Amino acid sequence: MAVLILSVKDGCFSYPKGPQILRDISFEAKSGEILAILGPNGAGKTTLLRCVMGMLSWESGQALLDGEDIRGIPERRLWRRLAYVPQARSASSVYTAFQTVLLGRSSRIGGFSGPKKEDIEAAQKVMDMLGIGYLADKPCSRISGGELQMVLIARALAAEPEVLILDEPESNLDFRNQLIVLDTLSLLAQRGMACIFNTHYPAHALQRAHTALLLEKGGGAVWGPVTSVVTGENIRKAFGVNAVIGEIETPGQTLRSVFPMSLASDRPGAGDGSGAAGVSAGAGGKTSSGIEEAPGRERVIASMTIIADSNRAAEQINALLHSYSRLLLGRMGMPHRSCGLYLIHVSMDGPEADILEAGHRLGLLPGVSVKTVTVKVDEKAAQAAGKDKERHD
Repeated sequence: MAVLILSVKDGCFSYPKGPQILRDISFEAKSGEILAILGPNGAGKTTLLRCVMGMLSWESGQALLDGEDIRGIPERRLWRRLAYVPQARSASSVYTAFQTVLLGRSSRIGGFSGPKKEDIEAAQKVMDMLGIGYLADKPCSRISGGELQMVLIARALAAEPEVLILDEPESNLDFRNQLIVLDTLSLLAQRGMACIFNTHYPAHALQRAHTALLLEKGGGAVWGPVTSVVTGENIRKAFGVNAVIGEIETPGQTLRSVFPMSLASDRPGAGDGSGAAGVSAGAGGKTSSGIEEAPGRERVIASMTIIADSNRAAEQINALLHSYSRLLLGRMGMPHRSCGLYLIHVSMDGPEADILEAGHRLGLLPGVSVKTVTVKVDEKAAQAAGKDKERHD
């Protein structure tokens, strides 16, 4: 199946008589992947989504769907491929939750036709998937903000889009419903959908997204692998907060998270009214100017333990490791047939950012648990050891 690509090239936007909000924004979102968009309040996250979908017009630059300018795609055809979930507001609608979800099928229903059996079944299916079937007969004006958010997500999914765009989908939800939304995004990506979401939670980006776009006030941005974009230094520059990117050991996985520690003394706008200093691109990342900056290339040796719960997962692991073959020192795998598991041990040598990215992408595969241990390489000692080996050889 061909990979769908939604891309933005050199997008710029400002409101009339206002400062520039977005400047030379470029990024891609591919089918089967999740893109997280982060940034402080006022950085233009919602504005960016509206420009991407053609609801606002770029000052310059363009948004493309498989190479075709979104502004030139007929509306009905566009909304069969793309669905949008806005931030939930209080609703005065007399529609029930089920009727609201069924509206998501409108792009697939003829102009003079009513919903068919398959449309009703599709609406019921997504409500059941999100665990909100109990809301079906309730008017949207009489449900909570969190419940309304779930209904709006269900409405978008009912359209069966190729691209799902969500504006802060977890903001009004409790922990349980946040997990339902994040698990749903992961499942949809595994099924081949491209998912884009704005979020105030860097940890959600680190744990679920494949790539990230970090916006800063004043228009700049950096886009790339999530492990290279969501860093302590970039968090400090964009948000004005000293943060630590730490790891949490769980029985089945090593999770990366962001821990805010204190306000940065050089926080954005402090003293002079200016915006944030430019965030920096990591390995494979690009700044808003499109110029690749030198990534962190500190060399490490890594030992990675991977457990897969099926043969299919093991095949996906092998395919992904092949794309990182330049880092591999060795690989050993064996099935544990009595448990139906596959145990894989991998040794790697290379830039820390690349190895973190490899481990992160492996951990996003369904049914896969990954733990990685790294040690920094003393380059002088390594060079001396290499020369010593040459003398003995």
